[in-house]
Amino acid sequence: MKKRLTRRAAEMIDRSLTHFPELNGQAITVGVTRKHLGSATVVYRKGEIMKMIIRLRVRKVTYQTIGHELTHLVQGLTHGDRARKADPSHIPSGEKQCDVWTLARHPLFCDDPPTYIKMPRAMRANWFDYADGVRDLCIAAIAKRQTHRQYLRWLESEIHRLAASRPTKKAPYPMQLPLIF
Repeated sequence: MKKRLTRRAAEMIDRSLTHFPELNGQAITVGVTRKHLGSATVVYRKGEIMKMIIRLRVRKVTYQTIGHELTHLVQGLTHGDRARKADPSHIPSGEKQCDVWTLARHPLFCDDPPTYIKMPRAMRANWFDYADGVRDLCIAAIAKRQTHRQYLRWLESEIHRLAASRPTKKAPYPMQLPLIF
């Protein structure tokens, strides 16, 4: 079978895994998909994890997508463990929650706007101007989750408020050098 995972994608996955200590020592199968940005699967048999699989579209793969799929694996680790589900540090299941925890984990995962969190189109178009502010709001939302049941609704309203304010102009995350001919 032909190897389809590019060296760039493999390096991005390795760099991303350093920010997921929960996955240390876990065997993760990495595959390729053409239909979606990515997908994650945790296969259980008799309450034990048998396989952890992520599939990525390697063309134009971003750290945000890789982080999102790795966060799904972390969510899957607690699937059979009822004691950890009550733990406040547990990542709740769901796509929006996955986006929130991915952005809050490390600035590395802010290279592309999240897919599932509602935000204005202008914010997505100028993501690098808003990325730090949205990340800070995600961190605040996780803290607010302890006392505020509607923390995702609060987060999305704060994101809309942030979009209404003027963004601070910044250089894009992956610093781009000008091409001079």
